[in-house]
Amino acid sequence: MKGFKLIILVVILALALPASALAKADLVIATDAPPKSMNPHAYSSDANLSYMSNFFDALLQRKAPEGKLGPALAVKWQRVDAHTWRFELRRGVKFHNGNAFTAADVKFTFERMKDPKYSKLLNIANSIAKIETPDDHTVVFTTGKPVPWFAETMHQNFIVDMESSVKRDDGDYNTRPIGTGAYMLEEWVKGSYVTMKANPDYWEGAPKYKMIQIRPIVEEATRFAALAGKQVDIVNGVPVTLFERIKTMPHVEVISQPARRCIYMDISNQAGTPFEDIRVRQAIAHAINEEEIIAKVMRGQATLAHQIPDVPTVGYDGAIQRLGYDPARAKKLLAEAGFADGFEITIAGPNDRYINDEKICEAVAKYLAKVGLKVKLDVKPKSIFFDELADKKHRFYLIGWFDGSFDFGRSAEKLLHTADDAKGMGVYNGALYSNADLDAKIIASSSILDRSEREKALQEINRKAVQDVAWIPLHYQQDIFAVVKGKNVKFTPRSDRWIVVKEIQ
Repeated sequence: MKGFKLIILVVILALALPASALAKADLVIATDAPPKSMNPHAYSSDANLSYMSNFFDALLQRKAPEGKLGPALAVKWQRVDAHTWRFELRRGVKFHNGNAFTAADVKFTFERMKDPKYSKLLNIANSIAKIETPDDHTVVFTTGKPVPWFAETMHQNFIVDMESSVKRDDGDYNTRPIGTGAYMLEEWVKGSYVTMKANPDYWEGAPKYKMIQIRPIVEEATRFAALAGKQVDIVNGVPVTLFERIKTMPHVEVISQPARRCIYMDISNQAGTPFEDIRVRQAIAHAINEEEIIAKVMRGQATLAHQIPDVPTVGYDGAIQRLGYDPARAKKLLAEAGFADGFEITIAGPNDRYINDEKICEAVAKYLAKVGLKVKLDVKPKSIFFDELADKKHRFYLIGWFDGSFDFGRSAEKLLHTADDAKGMGVYNGALYSNADLDAKIIASSSILDRSEREKALQEINRKAVQDVAWIPLHYQQDIFAVVKGKNVKFTPRSDRWIVVKEIQ
């Protein structure tokens, strides 16, 4: 124990920043990932969008804890017809440089988002065929095909200032954010901290905390040490392995809630592979003891998943049940499919993207070996793994997903529909699963305007995907946060894990 305390002390000393940097901050927040860019469209990762949500606003917003869609830079919006959306903009809003916010900024933003040089948000941007600005406070979008979830994504497409964006070079654009958000960038020391100051003229009113410092601390032990030494006030990403120890700290309040992200095994049904036979896919699902994974690998910090969408997502169906752990049934199905002696199978996945991702892959490998499959593990850094997924290299792999639009139709288009780059469908269907009946249902659902009818259609797609074992749901991750007591900080976690500082009371 003395040795462990000494390690903590050493790490705390290493964490210490110059007094000038720490003295300014009214609140210090530790996160588990750094920003990669201050261009709000450069990355679609939760981590980068979280930082951007403080410097920029979008047309709409989702506030903690429910995440209900509400007005932001737009005060009203409506779907005029299957292809047309109209947004009425908020008046009197200014960017951090003093420029007035108008419809021209919105048009410029979405047009720039089509350029891969500046944007990774190509899916939503390229769905737009035409943008009209009848006046300074009205924007009309026309999409090339029906996009029912168009407005549902408008909380994460952050609006930039047209005038300054055109004039600045790319280096400045990627490192100095100019938005309308509640905070303005004070200093960004890459790999160390981001300091931001309150926008006194923010349209929702000046935020409570005047100076904020966000410190990306990637290493779990280092985040733990910062928390133990009261070097930070809030920690986003409490390590699962240290959860029980952190709970015993008298100066810390631990907040744990089910995350929206589902961790699952994506699986192919491609002709010419063993996965083509549904009995093989069912056997693999029956072979996995997910409850044991939750208990031992996840230390109880996960929730059993029966499907990919979570409860708040349109298309979630509470009646769906997962295929239960039944290794005897798995062996019987394999024998019926002609694989009584098993076959060679590779389990791919990242080792640095999701909580204990490599250990989950190892556990799945152990279960599949027990029913007679000859298993090879192929886990690697996410930077390599996701490139391989884009190249459709793997047929069975670990992946995670939650839909920022809260609409399973968007998920189905990206994950479930037959991969078709020309149509922009199945862009994340790396396993090359294909089902013509589901494809037709996914396309048909996109034209349904009535929400209740749309929900029924999406639930049917969801049920059929589970019945056909298009994927094997494992669990929903648990989001764990820690707040140091004594500063009267009221922190309400968001379902998307963003740290939106204006919401901290």
